[in-house]
Amino acid sequence: MRGRAQLWLLAACTLFPGTNVANASCVDPMQLAQSTASIVRYFDDSERSPRSGIDGIRGTAWFLSSTLIVTAEHVVAAMMLSSQHWKTLEIESGNQSLSIKARILRVAGAEPEKLAVIELQLPIEHARSVIIRRAPLLPEEHVMTITYAAGRPHPVAGRFVQMGDAGKLAGMALLEFYEGDNRLIIDHGASGAPVLDCEGRVAAVVSNVFTQNLQFPSRVIRISTAWGMPNVVSVPLGALDDLSQAN
Repeated sequence: MRGRAQLWLLAACTLFPGTNVANASCVDPMQLAQSTASIVRYFDDSERSPRSGIDGIRGTAWFLSSTLIVTAEHVVAAMMLSSQHWKTLEIESGNQSLSIKARILRVAGAEPEKLAVIELQLPIEHARSVIIRRAPLLPEEHVMTITYAAGRPHPVAGRFVQMGDAGKLAGMALLEFYEGDNRLIIDHGASGAPVLDCEGRVAAVVSNVFTQNLQFPSRVIRISTAWGMPNVVSVPLGALDDLSQAN
């Protein structure tokens, strides 16, 4: 069963910190920490559903410029962002936390998942834009991403496994990420995170995770896929030739 990576119920779910194992030949991912941001949208009273108990939605994004960030389209949909009205986002990037008005500038890509370019009303001065990689990822190629554990940037290493070739996975880049024995290190709140190659170029964007629930008499345990299998679905950027022209 697949779970949306962005639907982090605030104050309910957390990511698991740990020690990252990185490829020594790759750029230090912490040098790219200011290219990535954790984004949160808290709902106002008119948007909040009493039945859901959800106060807001958290996702991840990366900087196309100081005033443009990119994330997965389903993140902005869950956040109820608008292309016409400015709404407040809480943005954590590097060591800074800011409240900034934002709106959807454009949605790009094809089904089953698209990417959203978000316009910020004010520039983020420390933001570091990343280069878009046009060439496709290669089997077993080393990749990395940056998540936000306890509000801090946290790099995680992984590998590209294969391209999806059927159904909703067709054209999607399938990845395997883990840290130690934790295969859920990329999980709730990570949708929109950049998938970076060894040179620090963004090649894809995290979209979904593969998980299933095991039912026991006393509890339900959520698990990832088997070792050696992809556990993260991402949207490749190679086909989105016009994305870099958004700014």
